[in-house]
Amino acid sequence: MNDQIRTPTRWTIAPAWPGREQAARRLGVSPLIAQLLFNRGLAEAGGGPDDDAIRSFLNPEMKSLPDPELLPGAVDAAETLARKIRDRKPIVIYGDYDVDGITAIAILWHLFKLAGAKATYYIPHRIEEGYGLNGDALRQIRADGADTLITVDCGITAVEQARIAREIGLTLVITDHHTPGATLPEADGLVHPCVAATYPNPHLCGAGVAFKLAWAIARNLSGSLRVGAEFREYLKQATCLAALGTIADVVPLIGENRILARFGLSALAESGLVGLRALIETARLDGQKINSEHVGFWLAPRLNAAGRMGHAQLAAELLTTADDARGREISLYLEDQNRRRQSLERRIFSEARERIEANRLASDARRAIVVAGADWHAGVIGIVASRVVEAYRRPTVLISLGDGEGQGSARSIAAFPLHKALAECGRHLIDWGGHAMAAGVRIAPDRVAAFTEAFVERANQWLTARDLEPRLRLDAEVGLANLSEAMVRDLERLAPFGQSNPQPRFVSPPLLLDGEPRTVGKNGEHLSFCLTDGRTRRRAIAFGQAAHLDTLRRHRRCRVAYQPMLNTFNDRTSVELQIMDLAFPGE
Repeated sequence: MNDQIRTPTRWTIAPAWPGREQAARRLGVSPLIAQLLFNRGLAEAGGGPDDDAIRSFLNPEMKSLPDPELLPGAVDAAETLARKIRDRKPIVIYGDYDVDGITAIAILWHLFKLAGAKATYYIPHRIEEGYGLNGDALRQIRADGADTLITVDCGITAVEQARIAREIGLTLVITDHHTPGATLPEADGLVHPCVAATYPNPHLCGAGVAFKLAWAIARNLSGSLRVGAEFREYLKQATCLAALGTIADVVPLIGENRILARFGLSALAESGLVGLRALIETARLDGQKINSEHVGFWLAPRLNAAGRMGHAQLAAELLTTADDARGREISLYLEDQNRRRQSLERRIFSEARERIEANRLASDARRAIVVAGADWHAGVIGIVASRVVEAYRRPTVLISLGDGEGQGSARSIAAFPLHKALAECGRHLIDWGGHAMAAGVRIAPDRVAAFTEAFVERANQWLTARDLEPRLRLDAEVGLANLSEAMVRDLERLAPFGQSNPQPRFVSPPLLLDGEPRTVGKNGEHLSFCLTDGRTRRRAIAFGQAAHLDTLRRHRRCRVAYQPMLNTFNDRTSVELQIMDLAFPGE
């Protein structure tokens, strides 16, 4: 069975900006770059360009990062932690098991070690303990002699756990970025970008919060707003970790997040962290200029594999204490775990899809999908849920049924806020947590059917048929003659690409097939062909779109939605098209 599910896609082409020629001359950029900046919201609603925003976007600077004193709770938490460091109190960093949590742990661990603190870290087991703080772990950490615990990437809803920390005499500092609940935990420090209206970046990830807190601690320990030389070098290195967490957590890559990602990526290849260098080498990225795609598709999945398939402790060790030999050993292990994760993901997706098709769970009458499986690995179902959403364009909850309790992962579409839907279905759940686009649930097996119907009912009420249509947003019409190597390289000025700053995608005018198309790839799942406008010829590759082969042969004329890319072979560089979709005359 083909692994790709084809659904008609609506193309949305951004309207041409009338002011782009004028803005291009004023800002010293090409008209196409001006259009792309306009498409990304860097202009006023009335059509006037925001030149300062555009210049800041094109030329991000570290000095433009918001002052850490603006981050709610950072100054008080820094004072508390600096005092604990000076008093040599044992500190435990308690983090989540994904890349954002792991990199946040590493950021604070390296700072504490540089400052001479007695610091260790703790990561709960994804399956055995679940997400966030748990009371048993707090009690054990305190019994083992810890004086202070600081959370990263978790804890904002841990009201009961904060009470336990007070009872057992454990100083608790919470740092998080997830959606706060109605009641905030009573901790000795609480750092969160959204608990007050003073911080300009509400989309800071867990690693970003840790980076800004580390900066505030370094200031406190330096006794000055200008940190000492060692702390300054440390913060430069920490941008690598902040970039990994920021990109992996899919937060908007604009403003502060863009600055951290841009400078962190540029420093990755020369990072002083031996474990990070080993990870880059094992991913076969050594010697390359690492971009956001490398992080999202090569580095982050390997780091995540530890927590998904077993325990994230090894990934944290890789980014903290590992030497060269240990770093290489862990990186090879993560490589193997990632391959196992991919195999499991394919199997679970295939089984989930068969159940969806057999039971018509994606019919017009059901605008959300809930599927449960008895032997599905709980660490992998979140990725599979994302694939189901991509395939069926419906909010999806996948549930792994275990002994006495099911663990589920939910993923959504823009028009369906998960956290609100799950709150309304909460009576069927043991627990849940997350945000608009991703969440986790715990559920008793005998409540799955009732939850399913309640969840689908919410989707049927909230979503329209138009919400379920897959859409491809395209930046402009660009013909083959305009696709020069210089133009494609100029697009890199907008990098790093990611959430809120997507890779530029264009649409072609009608083109002719030049020669015969063919299928390529291990299983013949991709389509390779050449297109021409009568003067210019370009090679194209359409990943996962072999089903178009006969239609392309029959029509020999089409428009394509594409991303331009550069391919270098035998020291020759050419512009090629990565095809996102094809449209044929009359169809």
